[in-house]
Amino acid sequence: MSSPSSKAPLRFRPRALVLFAAGAALAVAAVAARTPVPLFLALPLLLGPVAAALGAQRSDGESQLTWSASGARESVEIEGRFEVPDARLASGLLPEFFRPEPLVEVSPAEVRTVGPAVEFRLHWAAPYPCLTTVPRPGLTWRDPLGLVERMLPCGGEAIRVQRFPPELARAARAPLRRTTPLPGEIRARQLGSAGEFFGLRPHVPGDTVRQVNWRATARVGRMLANDFRVERTGDLLIVVDLRPTTLGAELDARLASVACAGAYGLAESFLSQKARVGLALFTDFVAPIPLGSGRRQRFRLLRALQSATVGAEAGPPERLGVSLRRYFPAGVTTVLISALADDDATVVLPHLRRRGFPAFVLSPSPVPLLGPTVGRAGEDDRRALRLLNLVRRRRVADAWSEAPVVEWDDYWSLAPLASFFARPSGRRPVG
Repeated sequence: MSSPSSKAPLRFRPRALVLFAAGAALAVAAVAARTPVPLFLALPLLLGPVAAALGAQRSDGESQLTWSASGARESVEIEGRFEVPDARLASGLLPEFFRPEPLVEVSPAEVRTVGPAVEFRLHWAAPYPCLTTVPRPGLTWRDPLGLVERMLPCGGEAIRVQRFPPELARAARAPLRRTTPLPGEIRARQLGSAGEFFGLRPHVPGDTVRQVNWRATARVGRMLANDFRVERTGDLLIVVDLRPTTLGAELDARLASVACAGAYGLAESFLSQKARVGLALFTDFVAPIPLGSGRRQRFRLLRALQSATVGAEAGPPERLGVSLRRYFPAGVTTVLISALADDDATVVLPHLRRRGFPAFVLSPSPVPLLGPTVGRAGEDDRRALRLLNLVRRRRVADAWSEAPVVEWDDYWSLAPLASFFARPSGRRPVG
């Protein structure tokens, strides 16, 4: 969203147009009745909006926006502040907020004027895990009578809201296999604080003097320490099945949001452990991001997952296994994120295994999204919900015949996935 020009023209609001219309009607009535009495009533109505436009505050500067998002699980708390170049404009500022899907408003926005600034606080919630971007708010100045207004220029960036289960950090502690070394890379015999330089990280208590990168510290102005490639854990491939299902476009979009949020949370957790992470989005064809690590790889994955949508057509299952061999080495640890909404969803698993990708499945269940509408009241609704659970259990059991399955029915908890990574054999849990 581009900022409006600092010379944006004034606009008359509907209230001013009503006054103009009423004044014009009184003037016409005065001429028709040949009496000046209605003119005395028409003049204030006609001159009021004009006086408000002539007395409107003007400013050639640009307001600056600083804001941030916080909260945990479904809570999304956004705090911000508009710094206005002219203090006289602060009392008439009205910010306009643009709430993206799937965020919902919990309570009205809190806006208050503090000197030459306007502070605000937004109380939103994410009904399920998601990756979304909150656009920069619009800023409008309005006179005290509400007759005229002007769009004001505002500098600032959009902010990203990322919500996924916190248990993914525990899953990243599992060791992964190193499938292919980087060019010129030699695997060290022991893990430690020596080896090939990997990058910079903030200084933490316990770092030695030799670990501190003094040149980077002097250049940036804060303590930075060296990180080494030898501590990387291995390689991980995340495959997200975005093919359309029989559930419908709306439910498919919600499940895709949950799947992409889980994929990014899993990728970010392993990237923080210096593992290489790759991504494959499967619709009618495969959109790959090769194995990589570091900050740039995190940005590539976030951009791809945030813009991912459900495909218009479903590609054949064998195409996934064939395409993965073109971009990824065989034997890499593979996670398939699929809702298993159709019986055809499990067909991709044998094709992946034959091509050298023995994957396990992280399956977000569609039942929680159907529960509020199906199980609200009535015996028939409860029977329908029980039937949905039975169908879901059968599909999960069919998938277990091909690969281990971690069912994701509580969207704000992935403790079963962390437990699965703690059991490298991936055997079926008891009970």
